[in-house]
Amino acid sequence: MDFCGSSVEQSFSRLSDMMNKRYILNQNGTVRDALVSLDGNTHDWQTLFIVDDAERMVGTLTDGDIRRGLIGGASLSTPVSEIMHTSFKFVRDGQYDAKLLKEFREKQIFFIPVLDNDGHVVKVCNLIKYRNFLPVDAVLMAGGKGERLRPLTEKTPKPLLPVGDKAIIDHNVDRLVSYGIKHISVTVNYLGEQLEEHFREPRNDVQIQTVREPKFFGTIGSIKFVPEFFNDAVLVMNSDLFTNINYEDFYLHFKEHDADMSVAAIPYDVDIPFGILNLDGRNITGLAEKPHYGYYANAGIYLIKKSAFDLIPEDTMFHSTDLLEALVTAGRKVIRFPLGGTWIDIGTPQEYRRAIDLVKYMQ
Repeated sequence: MDFCGSSVEQSFSRLSDMMNKRYILNQNGTVRDALVSLDGNTHDWQTLFIVDDAERMVGTLTDGDIRRGLIGGASLSTPVSEIMHTSFKFVRDGQYDAKLLKEFREKQIFFIPVLDNDGHVVKVCNLIKYRNFLPVDAVLMAGGKGERLRPLTEKTPKPLLPVGDKAIIDHNVDRLVSYGIKHISVTVNYLGEQLEEHFREPRNDVQIQTVREPKFFGTIGSIKFVPEFFNDAVLVMNSDLFTNINYEDFYLHFKEHDADMSVAAIPYDVDIPFGILNLDGRNITGLAEKPHYGYYANAGIYLIKKSAFDLIPEDTMFHSTDLLEALVTAGRKVIRFPLGGTWIDIGTPQEYRRAIDLVKYMQ
């Protein structure tokens, strides 16, 4: 009912069964009818969608609209058509985009009706439960052996090691789902049966697809085994990262620059505590006193046009950095996205303990 990414048929069925009495009201209904409906709704949804006799949406009504109507002389028997808000916000089915939904959320418009071409409500975007509904597939690479974390990974794949109250990979999956991403695949190899069992049941109403690679194919080679992509943009990331990256900003930046690949990058600064000589052969041409150098390091999170996967060879070890270099060589557009906030690559016992300590302050 509140998931923009679901199919029209599923959403219409749920809207018909669950919303007509509670969230959708005919324009001939009274103010009393509206108050009864609003009183039975959840506290986070205090908006009614008003429809005509053909079930076409013609307005919205909130408790604020009712208060203003009563102050203006309306009564409990007044039809809601006389006090409803007719210049309402909506998106057309199949035509909404992430930037528009972000603008709605920033204006504190949290429940957006999605209308078909005839004006019927077929979906509802709940921007309280979800940050956005990004048209992105996601693939998490979870096939590595995690050798630097042994003995912890001798019997447990690294993505399933706990950080706080859930596994490392679940922090990433839950964050992806919070941005409305519903096509999520996890490529598995080492102790893959544990990850397959872990994702046997849906997580937060999203069924995670596990994809087994027959041998180790590197950090992106196994993507060739994902049977289908539903969107043109694919987010690929290591499953053992601990990060609060803003996927909405990442995606909008990717679209704005029409990139073939965007690499999330973390600032990496180097301070040299000495005076560094500038040389021309043996001759000193100057001195840089305790210089500071700023770089960007690869964070292991990528947005990629699915057409770029044609550059990945079949049945070959291939890394994400290989794809980056292949795209650059082919003259395709590769950009970097500065990642602010939290980012930990859980590859060593020290970084694992750091993530465990940090999650205590994020809960």
